[in-house]
Amino acid sequence: MILAINPDTPQKRLINRVVECVKQGGVIAYPTDTIYGLGCDIFNRKGVKRIYQMKERSQRKPFSFICADLSDVANYAQVSNFAFKIMRRYLPGPYTFVLEATRVVPDLLVTKQKTVGIRIPSNSIALAIVRELGHPLVTTSANISGEEPCYDPSVINERLGRQIDMIVDGGIITGEASTVISLIDDKIEVLRQGAGNTDWIHQL
Repeated sequence: MILAINPDTPQKRLINRVVECVKQGGVIAYPTDTIYGLGCDIFNRKGVKRIYQMKERSQRKPFSFICADLSDVANYAQVSNFAFKIMRRYLPGPYTFVLEATRVVPDLLVTKQKTVGIRIPSNSIALAIVRELGHPLVTTSANISGEEPCYDPSVINERLGRQIDMIVDGGIITGEASTVISLIDDKIEVLRQGAGNTDWIHQL
């Protein structure tokens, strides 16, 4: 099922339909500020496992997740003053920040090092879904592992449509995956260069 939503002013009734799907354990494809992602409720173990199967990805590589805002992040990660200052400046934006996980985070989303990847994308649809859901949404690129990310809902439908409960169409996105930055122990380490500029790191 493809559900078109206005990317600038998401219609609340349509966001509610997406959230209802997620609450029932559904897996969705949805737009972010970088590429389209696959997502489900982080507390729905079956949904998370479905995405692993869909992507043909090892469960030893945990997914990141989207929070609604910085105050929400503190429920799921240990945010030092140093990390907070950086995240406050660069989020919402095309970054995934790696932090130490709290006990609230399900095991499937935590690395062996007890860390998590957290995003707050600059995308009205993604943020509206998370706010209405009331807790984070899994985020991982809408593709099979090793293949090119998807930017077009129609391509997602062709490749993965039969396995996804709902495709949220927010238009074609032109971008690249998020930049992944570790803030563990108040040290900045770029783990993956992507859409987010990292020149600012050298100015700290």
